Amino acid sequence: MMDNNNYNNYNNSYNRPPKRRSFFSYIIVAIIAGIVGGVISVYIAPTYLYGNIIPMPEIFSTKPAIVNEIIINPTDEINTTAAVARKATSSVVGITSVQMQREFFWTRPVEGVGSGVVVNSNGYILTNAHVIGNGEAKEIKVLFESGDEFAGKVLWVDSALDLAVLKVNASNLSYARLGNSDVLEVGELAIAIGNPLGLDFQRSVTSGVISGLHRSIQVDQFNMMEDLIQTDASINPGNSGGPLLNGKGEVIGINTAKVQSGEGLGFSIPINTVKPIIEEVVEQGGFKNVYIGFTGTEVEVYERQFGVDLNTDSGLIILEVVPGSPAEKAGLKPLDIILAIDDQIIDNMADLRKILYDYRIGDSAILKVNREGIIKEAKITFIEF
Repeated sequence: MMDNNNYNNYNNSYNRPPKRRSFFSYIIVAIIAGIVGGVISVYIAPTYLYGNIIPMPEIFSTKPAIVNEIIINPTDEINTTAAVARKATSSVVGITSVQMQREFFWTRPVEGVGSGVVVNSNGYILTNAHVIGNGEAKEIKVLFESGDEFAGKVLWVDSALDLAVLKVNASNLSYARLGNSDVLEVGELAIAIGNPLGLDFQRSVTSGVISGLHRSIQVDQFNMMEDLIQTDASINPGNSGGPLLNGKGEVIGINTAKVQSGEGLGFSIPINTVKPIIEEVVEQGGFKNVYIGFTGTEVEVYERQFGVDLNTDSGLIILEVVPGSPAEKAGLKPLDIILAIDDQIIDNMADLRKILYDYRIGDSAILKVNREGIIKEAKITFIEF
């Protein structure tokens, strides 16, 4: 047997085999090393080492490429809108009217509220026809920014165009400048000013862009408005008659309708449509329409109703010629198809109506006419309607 001293010596001299490390410990070490290396390469090296102790690697000295760089100053549009509002707001008026509405066996007065814009310092105001009951309103009042209120007199109205010119007995009024609606571009700034929910919200300003041009909308079962400006500037019923302005503060349209089935769809009548009318109303105190003197309809409508093919895609077909009219004197006959006036193509009655606004009593024009497939020209001289 081994004595105690020898046992102790044996224990002291015995070398235990080293413990084997587990696989998990190697993974922990690798993760820690990766983190430390990442910190050194991403932060410490670029910040303290590259360019100071060791040369700057090329990847850090080369600036990244910039593709399609666009610099936008978000305050530009805000400033423009504010400047336009400051310039034009005083020319925008509120219009109230009293219209008589028939209810079965009696009539009752109905109040309407809309907007308008002063287009001449001597009290000439442009608005929508429906704002004043298409000229049949019993009472019309015009409210100005100053708080002054004047009675409005109708000088001209066209329900098909939904436009009217009023006159108030006032002078030295702030008025809006008229722009050129023929040069508008989609995406251009558009600003609407009016009374969207009545006189409690007078001269509200909304802004957006021109969303589309030459739009057509069905107003009701029988009427369609064409060649309209579409905008996403918020337009509500009380905005009717108020101006649509460009970035210069010029009137480019008169707000007229809002499609109720979709948001962001507002429409305005191009100001160039009514410019010649305004000029004559201011100069002559009224506007005298010229006319050709026939009743007719669009070719497409006639073909659909009678099931025929007239071998033309546009124009107005004459159904009846008015005795003593320019049409009769020019030799026009029923079933003639009017294609153009002075090379201005006519697709529908709205086109014809707008073109005729450019003519005055005594002016002459050349009609291009399709008679049984043969193209003819006829000269007419306009007389008062």
